[in-house]
Amino acid sequence: MQLIKDKRLTENNWHYCADEDSLVAGNITVSFARWQKDHAQLQQHSGKVGIRVTVADDFEVISQVLSQLPLIELSFAAFTDGRLFSRAQLLRRAGFAGELRAVGQFMLDQIFYLSQVGVNAFYLENTAQASLALSALDDFSSSYQL
Repeated sequence: MQLIKDKRLTENNWHYCADEDSLVAGNITVSFARWQKDHAQLQQHSGKVGIRVTVADDFEVISQVLSQLPLIELSFAAFTDGRLFSRAQLLRRAGFAGELRAVGQFMLDQIFYLSQVGVNAFYLENTAQASLALSALDDFSSSYQL
């Protein structure tokens, strides 16, 4: 499946392993709860391990382990809930330099604004919208954010 990363269409080489799923080979993401619970086992995983977070996860705890994470997926449960926009900006301000990926229920109209708060990758459920999503990253030539 493809995704947009750093303003380019690229192949997704990560697999999300839900809490009830077995771990698969290669690069994986798991829920933050699973990451905390199975941390010792995940450290032995042959590929890279990232986390998928929701607004319910404790971002204070997450901010303490940023250096261990190559990827954080922000899981949008509804496009009307903008709390993950703030969390993305807080993660970048806390020093997270890895891939920050939006997944779930976000809209194409939100992509530019997500990029302004530090999100650099977007997983699209409908890859037919990839060209629209790419163009959304250039919707505006300047921004109010600092």
